[in-house]
Amino acid sequence: MSKPVVLIAEELSPATVDALGPDFEIRNVDGTDRPALLSALSDAHAILVRSATKVDAEAIAAAPQLQVIARAGVGLDNVDIKAATTAGVMVVNAPTSNIISAAELTVGHILSLARHIPAAHASLAAGAWKRSSYTGVELYEKTVGIIGLGRIGALITQRLQAFGVSVIAYDPYVTTARAQQLGVELVSLEDLLRRADFTTIHMPKTPETVGMISDDQFALMKPTAFVVNVARGGLIDEDALYRALTSNTIAGAGLDVFVSEPPKDSPLVSLPNVVVTPHLGASTDEAQEKAGVAVAKSVRLALGGELVPDAVNVAGGVIDPYVRPGIPLVEKLGQVFTAMATSPVTSIDVEVHGELAEYDVSVLKLAALKGVFTDVVSDQVSYVNAPLIAEQRGVTVRLITDGDSPEYRNLLTIRGAQSDGPAISVSGTLTGSKQVEKLVEINGYDVEVALDKHHVVMAYTDRPGIVAVYGKEFGDAGINIAAMQIARQSAGGEALSVLTVDSPVPDEVLEHVRSTIDAASLREIDITL
Repeated sequence: MSKPVVLIAEELSPATVDALGPDFEIRNVDGTDRPALLSALSDAHAILVRSATKVDAEAIAAAPQLQVIARAGVGLDNVDIKAATTAGVMVVNAPTSNIISAAELTVGHILSLARHIPAAHASLAAGAWKRSSYTGVELYEKTVGIIGLGRIGALITQRLQAFGVSVIAYDPYVTTARAQQLGVELVSLEDLLRRADFTTIHMPKTPETVGMISDDQFALMKPTAFVVNVARGGLIDEDALYRALTSNTIAGAGLDVFVSEPPKDSPLVSLPNVVVTPHLGASTDEAQEKAGVAVAKSVRLALGGELVPDAVNVAGGVIDPYVRPGIPLVEKLGQVFTAMATSPVTSIDVEVHGELAEYDVSVLKLAALKGVFTDVVSDQVSYVNAPLIAEQRGVTVRLITDGDSPEYRNLLTIRGAQSDGPAISVSGTLTGSKQVEKLVEINGYDVEVALDKHHVVMAYTDRPGIVAVYGKEFGDAGINIAAMQIARQSAGGEALSVLTVDSPVPDEVLEHVRSTIDAASLREIDITL
């Protein structure tokens, strides 16, 4: 078999290729060469990019085998996440790869503003010696205000506290306990702006945060205050910032990001009280290597059919090791569920009973839907687009958890209603030290069958000799029965037989067995292991 194709569209660290390993065919293309990119995507299973390659709807449409788009960095402005989700393509990035680099650059901007380092360097390099022109201020006993006390904000706090500063922060999503742990005082945004000698912003760019620092906010600040933005262009209103800097409303600014990059004709870059850098937040050897290695590992998981917990277009979160073995089990139960259906499904309940109910099991709902729709739609089904497929088909989905499981330590059940037909239910569990996947219930009948590639499920009237009849029919057709279990609710009533067979059963054989034993239903189940 040919190896999956991984397309590298921009220069990445050698460690990235090493992290991918030998299991893939690595190809390179210039992602900024549009025709070459679209051509190279035709048989690619994954693409790794940085910021220059546009992976938009056109590019995704040109890649019918694409399973994952990996951005070796934090921002995803160059990836059409909606188009990727619709196509079932996972989008991953490296959200923590540059946090140390960004935090250190922020501290560098604060020090540069406090001591006029760039301007002093430029003056001396030009032949001047103007010591008195560059008198600065100490950080010691100053107040630093951090807007957004997330991972980067916390790192900045740790580093600046060594300078003897007081740190105050505004973040509506951070608890007082967390702030106290960091040695930070939580305040309102207005209070922060009034008190801070240095203000640095570290918020995500959303419709609510764009322009959150503008004229009204600058009016609250001290005339000796400095503001720093190493996060996202647009969080600070650039026109308002220019007015504040040129009117001495504030003392200065440090900018690594801009609304438009590069900032052509921006008056900010030439102001004497502004320190600018060309979006260098992630531009360290260490950050680039960490980003490449992180997304390479995500690509390996995605192409291996596993869920990537931090994929940006997959709901969920970190998967507890105790939950992880249930993912392939419930996906296979989804395939069994679909094979048992006789008409379109209108609703699905994914039930988790037992000790697993104490954990975050949202991933099990995704895996169940992926299994349910794998053999229903012609498009590729993934953890990404399975919920979208359910929504498009009008299928309501619920996740139900219950700590009570009388018979098994954990029991996973998929239960659903059909538009024309009885309700369906299938249940499974993991048994023993080897965590063997077992099918333990079908439509109310208790069974215990190890899940395998091929099964036949038959419902018929219980009567003597019936096993010998269908056993002979399968034997005559060359179908070997590897295992079998029969369940019934009463003698002489309906019986359910689950067979494990070594090979797929031809349709004509199934139909012949059905008619021979007068089966109420007979379904073949082929499971992708």
